[in-house]
Amino acid sequence: MQRVAVVVQPGIRSFDLAVITEVWGPDRSGLGVPPFELRRCALGPGAIPLPGGLSLTPDRGLDWLVAADLVVVPALADPGGRTPEPVLAALRAAHDRGTPVAALCAGAFVLAEAGLLEGRRAVTHWSLAPHLAARYPGVVVEDAPLYVEDGGLWTSAGVASGIDLCLHLVRRAHGAEAAAAIARSMVTGPFRAGEHAQYLDRPVPAADRTAEALAAVRERALRCLDQPLDVATLARWAGMAPRTFARHFVTATGTTPHRWLLDHRLDAARKLLERTDHPVPEVARRAGFASEVTFRQHFSAYVGLGPRAYRAASTAAAAAPNTRESVRKGS
Repeated sequence: MQRVAVVVQPGIRSFDLAVITEVWGPDRSGLGVPPFELRRCALGPGAIPLPGGLSLTPDRGLDWLVAADLVVVPALADPGGRTPEPVLAALRAAHDRGTPVAALCAGAFVLAEAGLLEGRRAVTHWSLAPHLAARYPGVVVEDAPLYVEDGGLWTSAGVASGIDLCLHLVRRAHGAEAAAAIARSMVTGPFRAGEHAQYLDRPVPAADRTAEALAAVRERALRCLDQPLDVATLARWAGMAPRTFARHFVTATGTTPHRWLLDHRLDAARKLLERTDHPVPEVARRAGFASEVTFRQHFSAYVGLGPRAYRAASTAAAAAPNTRESVRKGS
């Protein structure tokens, strides 16, 4: 996934465009990140007006979507705006070819307008979810997750979750190390699972002993992922009853302690599969899974590949830049 097409049209949100550009635009090969080719694809040439008095000049037409490994759709600042039919047709054609298509925030409205989300799960900013459901009743709209995937179509919630989705797509295609390197350069967190809540019902005070205790528990748990950990153990570290701890944990993080542990164990397993040649049972043990069978089940459900297939794909992806560069020079 190294050729990325961002579909631009009048009125797209500058923030979404900036996120996409920051993730896939800079050359970070010195940090071990594969080179990307990011192209701004539009219906026609000429400057495209953006909100806030900005403008953007596309560098490719919609026909370049045929060459893309990933198509990304920024949100329109006005979700009620309409997208030209040729743009919708190009998105449908990309999906029909099997190319992953991702929409940030209200970009879900564009995919729904193209008919791609009919009968599929999708998310958008929680405040826009009722409008998306009302306008497109065939879409299974969710208002809680940060991002979801259904049938090769990715949608995300508002603002920062667009960063989460973009990094997740890099992680899936090129591994945890590449995504972490990009996150470090952007000074953002490298990993938030899609199941995290979009927002928290109660704000957490900046100076809060409970918040500090929970942060210390999470930091300690990350150092001990290979050990048997459960909610009771984490609660004991925090000096709380398990139910009280679980309630505070969800308030602080937007996810349950069990889900948080599972997500980080799976991410640790990814890194072990990418960095080491440890056998799969040893990877499972070091990532803290009680059995290889349990590890395989969770990993396959989360990544879409078994551990051995993921390792093979990661090895192939690491070797791909040179091959892809040769193809580009010859094209």
